[in-house]
Formats: sequence, C-alpha cells, structure tokens
Amino acid sequence: MPSLEERRIIRWIRAVAADYGFSVGNINYIFCSDERELAVNREFLGHDYYTDVITFDYSTASTLNGDIFISLDTVRSNAEMVGCSFEQELHRILIHGVLHLTGQGDKTPETKAQMTEKEEKALAKL
Repeated sequence: MPSLEERRIIRWIRAVAADYGFSVGNINYIFCSDERELAVNREFLGHDYYTDVITFDYSTASTLNGDIFISLDTVRSNAEMVGCSFEQELHRILIHGVLHLTGQGDKTPETKAQMTEKEEKALAKL
C-alpha cells in the first residue's frame, strides 16, 4: 500500500471536484498489480492491455462517486520513464481518476492534452 497523507489528499480531491462544480460522495481507490488491472480491463471493458488507471463512474448530477483501480506496478514504471518520484506519479493518477469522474476524457490527442493540462492545474493545488 502506498503511503498517502489521507487528510491532505481528501481536501485536495474535494477542492478539485469543487472547481468542476461537484461535491465528493464515495470515491474508492483500489490499489492493485498490473495483472489485476489487466483482469479488470478485460472483464469489464473488453480491453486486452495494461493501463495505470481504470475509473468506474457512479456519479450523480452533482456528486462524484466511483471506483478507481490503480496499478501500482504501472505507476512505478511510468514514474521511472518520465523521471519523477513514485509519489508524484501516484498523485497524478489519483487526480486523473477524479477528472474522469468530472467528465473529462482522454481518448483523442486533443482530449488527452486537455487532461494533462487539468492534471497539472490540479497538482499545483496539492
């Protein structure tokens, strides 16, 4: 399990959600291995590839609710690849899932660039 400053993270997530007009209900983070993440990706999304985060959105009109699966293996390898700490990359992925809950996508080059900008803006608040 990663070591997180839980109260600080909760305040941060609430602040970012508020920036998008949402309150926070129940957001569950499930930290797992690459193999578990791949199994979830295959079973629920029909995708046969590894990923760092999978978000299941159960939000209502104004309240964010969801399950966010995070592969700690991929977070670690991504951190090494981009030259940042594991903690920095984990924070990015934590908020990436929240941004998905607010409706932000990342499937096209344009929306991926927008997601990256929003991640950077959110990380500056941490």
